[in-house]
Amino acid sequence: MALWMEAGSEPKTETEIADLQAIAALKESTALELRHYQEAIDCYTRAINQKALNDQDTSVLYSNRAHVNLILGNFRRALTDSQDAIKLSPANIKAYYRAAKACLSLNLLPEAKSYCESGIEKDSSNEELKKLGKQIALKKLEREHREAKVSNAVVEAKGLVSATEDRRLKLGNAMHRELTGLRNPVLDKNRILHWHVLLLYAEVMSCDFIEDFCETDMFSAHLDIISVLLLSFMNQNAYLLTI
Repeated sequence: MALWMEAGSEPKTETEIADLQAIAALKESTALELRHYQEAIDCYTRAINQKALNDQDTSVLYSNRAHVNLILGNFRRALTDSQDAIKLSPANIKAYYRAAKACLSLNLLPEAKSYCESGIEKDSSNEELKKLGKQIALKKLEREHREAKVSNAVVEAKGLVSATEDRRLKLGNAMHRELTGLRNPVLDKNRILHWHVLLLYAEVMSCDFIEDFCETDMFSAHLDIISVLLLSFMNQNAYLLTI
């Protein structure tokens, strides 16, 4: 597609003119489509308001209007229409499907599941309802997983706050995050705190990082391990040690 570099410039080449015509046609098509859907809603509404049909036929009108509202993203209206369709004709399977679809879009998962199951009870061979039921179950599982993670995080945070208060510790702003990353203290199941400790050696512009420093540990134990690792590294790389 041709690219116009200057705002307001007139199309000069055949390609530019064709592009402009295609864009205009697309806009017109979209407007006509939206107008078509709105006209369909108006027609269904007029037919419903006439109250000239029996309950079953009126249920179809409500269900069809729900379908159009789903397309337009009017999920709450689609749900209301589907519910009215079901009240008038409990055998209207499409109404159950559209009610479940609207509930899913509104994130009303228990209601979506209920409508889906009710529809399948009336038509056990309906593949669309079965497929929708799987989508609802998957979304419900994802939500439960997220909620469980949030709940666990809240419990851990409260436990950590309680532990620091019991120990009368005052925590300041974290420093040297560029070296340690975003790490917080951890409270284990025995209510023992584990810290991330950064040892800075300003004289040699170096540092050591201890990922798990238990509050019951001694610095000497960790320093001994660091010394052993350092000696091993230096020996493997043929460094000359002077004592």
